[in-house]
Amino acid sequence: MNNFWFSILYFVLGGLIGAAISYFVTRKSFEKQLKENPPITEKMIRSMYQQMGRKPSEAQIRAIMKSMGQ
Repeated sequence: MNNFWFSILYFVLGGLIGAAISYFVTRKSFEKQLKENPPITEKMIRSMYQQMGRKPSEAQIRAIMKSMGQ
């Protein structure tokens, strides 16, 4: 009976450790992908302004990038 509880305990601990490791690895990978391929760039912002018929100033572009947290 003792072996049964130890096997359950090992199974739960293994699951928790595996979940923690996969969480950190996935988070690091996701942050790396965002850094390499940002969702929007300054070039994209300039293009959007030009499509609206406006010429953006550098301050406007910087303000938009800052508001997006980049």
